Amino acid sequence: MIEKSISSLPLWFFRHFLEYKEISHFISTRIGGYSNPPYDSLNLGFHVGDNPASVLKNRERLAMSLGISVESFTTAAQIHDCNVRIITSDLKGKGATGYNTAVKDTDAMITDIPGIYLMVLQADCVPIIFLDFRKKIIGVVHAGWKGTLRMVTKNTVNVFMEKFSSSSDDIIVGMGPSIGPCCYIVGSEIINQVKKVFNNKREYINEIIKNDKYLDLWNANKIQLMEMGVPEKNIEIARICTFCTHTTFFSYRSLGGETGRFGAGILLKE
Repeated sequence: MIEKSISSLPLWFFRHFLEYKEISHFISTRIGGYSNPPYDSLNLGFHVGDNPASVLKNRERLAMSLGISVESFTTAAQIHDCNVRIITSDLKGKGATGYNTAVKDTDAMITDIPGIYLMVLQADCVPIIFLDFRKKIIGVVHAGWKGTLRMVTKNTVNVFMEKFSSSSDDIIVGMGPSIGPCCYIVGSEIINQVKKVFNNKREYINEIIKNDKYLDLWNANKIQLMEMGVPEKNIEIARICTFCTHTTFFSYRSLGGETGRFGAGILLKE
């Protein structure tokens, strides 16, 4: 990934997505907004307890930097599950200016309609963006440990293939900043679920320090992609740990649970 300042707002971009001029995409940080602590400062989440007026100002600033209207953003009421929603034209702008209108019970969205800026929000969970560069289809995923174990990433690729006739070879993927395997300590309950779902836990659990086990969300989601046929060369992983970089990206664990959300999004240009 590379960082650029757009209209004085720091944003991050996947290198291989920048090759495709028919899309716009971004990963935001916590820097450059209007929210007060503990949501300082570019909090994009209406649902975390921040002043809604500040959140809207933050989204408006982000939209201005991206050269779009704030009503182009389409967001979901994320529930840490594996539901994938195809976003049609009537859903454009859902959740853009308030949480009560967000697409219900959804952690992944896909569309082939230009002008809709799909956006997921997170503060340790993995943001993943997708592009079928041949058929011009985009998608976003919010993958925490629950969504990862429920195969939200695999389900998303499956929708690309079944509903849009995508070829897995044509899907490129960007996996953004999230809590990394260096910091994501998990207990026996999660480890047991990982064993049950993935059979071989060694690919997903690191034992770095005696008696502590660390979950590797990056590898778990990467393997889901590759099992669906997405070539490894098509997958760009930021490998930026939000816990380690909590002054740049919001981190739920590092900041004690009361914090903001940064965004990850992608748009097909009109």
